[in-house]
This record gives sequence, structure tokens and C-alpha cells, in this order.
Amino acid sequence: MADPWLSGIAYEKFMGRWSNLVAQRFLRWLVIPPTRSWLDVGCGTGSLTRLILETYQPKEIIAIDSSSDFISHAQRLITNPSVHFRVGLAQSLDLDSNSIDAVVSGLVLNFIPQPKVAMFEMLRVLKPGGKIGIFVWDYAEGMQMLRYFWDAAVALDNAANQFDEGIRFPLCQEGQLESLFHEVGLKQVEATAIEVKTVFRDFNDYWQPFLGNVGPAPSYTMSLDKTNRLKLEDKLRNSLPIDHNGSISLTTRAWAVKGTA
Repeated sequence: MADPWLSGIAYEKFMGRWSNLVAQRFLRWLVIPPTRSWLDVGCGTGSLTRLILETYQPKEIIAIDSSSDFISHAQRLITNPSVHFRVGLAQSLDLDSNSIDAVVSGLVLNFIPQPKVAMFEMLRVLKPGGKIGIFVWDYAEGMQMLRYFWDAAVALDNAANQFDEGIRFPLCQEGQLESLFHEVGLKQVEATAIEVKTVFRDFNDYWQPFLGNVGPAPSYTMSLDKTNRLKLEDKLRNSLPIDHNGSISLTTRAWAVKGTA
């Protein structure tokens, strides 16, 4: 089962509302001066690009994603002429060497088949003294909304293990992204954990995005027949920490790393 990334609207409902909170804190921690050229690798629906545009007065932003659907979604929302959206691969950036001041990538490096190749490409296009900043979800322990989901799915179907991001993506474990930065030769490498609180109004607010068929967990959910999907829904309803008012409060953690060329 491949990881589908076909609907910008479905992604925003599933993950975008939480990733936006993490991205805000990530950019404040990254510290890039105004009037710089940026590259957003794996820009998705454009949320990180939009935050850069609104807050950091960039000279220009080049935003790249392998999904033409995500690029189309982002282009409809962001029309500023200083932003240039392109369909492309992180492993083979169609950009001049030493041309970018700041390279960022949010929640995507673990989905790239050759992350080290992608890192070398980011470093290639970076100007001397430029900065790379990347963040990924802590799927193994810190991403509670998915941890509850996969724990419930595996309890009902051991085959679900093969789709669990906590198992599939060792790069998202503490220290692994930082090690990759050192491997490719970046300097002044720093790492931090970014944790935000995620509150769902009720169980349906939590459950409905898993029916959107965008990303591993929703894709797994929609691969089930109706009976097994209802079993998974009931298992989650009985395992999540639902408050007396029906809301569900969880924490979400990402690992962020930055380094200088």
C-alpha cells in the first residue's frame, strides 16, 4: 500500500491544523533574517511557505513538492509573485548550486526514498553560510494522535504493523535526524523537540480525518471493509482519553534540526 498524497483539503483536515502550530515555533527557532531567498522542500499544501511569506519578508520562496495535487492546492491559496511553486523531487533539485540562503523541509524527509541524497541536494543549492532546517514528527512516541490509532489497529490486525510510521521511519526517532545532518557535513548543528497540544472537539473530530485517504493511517483505514473499520472505530472510541465534555486532549511532538553550510 503506497502513501497517497492526493488531496490538499483532506490533508489539512487530517494533519495541517497541527503541523501549522509546529511550523510557527520551528521558524522562530530557525532565525532567518529578512530579504533572503528560501527553498521549501516538500512544501505540501503550502502552510510553511505561507508562514515564511507572512512573517519573514523573504526576497523569494521556491516551493517544491512531488505531488502535483498539493502544488495546485497551494497555488490557489498563495498567489504572491515572490513565491514560485514547482513539481519536483527533493533528490534532484532543478536549481543552481549556491543559490539559496535558507532551505527548510517540514514533515516530509522520512517519506523521501533517499533522504541522504536529498540532504546533499539541499546542501548543494545552499549558499556558503546558509542554513538548513528540517522537522519531522516523532512517530514512535510523541505523535499521540497516531500512536493511539496504530496501537488500536495492531491490536485488531497484526498486519497493520507494516504501515505504522513509528516502525517504518527510524529517521523520526530521537537523534537520527541530527546524525544525518552531521553525516552530510553541516556545521553548527542544533536539535530541539517541539511539542504542541492538540485538542479535538469530540470523537468525530478525531475520527473523521482518518476517512480522508491521505497518508498512511487514513489509507489503511480506507483499505478495511466496513465491518473491520467499525471495529477499529469502536476500539479507538474505548481507548482514547475522552474528557467529560467529550473533548480529547493529546500532545504532538516533532524533532527539529538546523545546521549551517
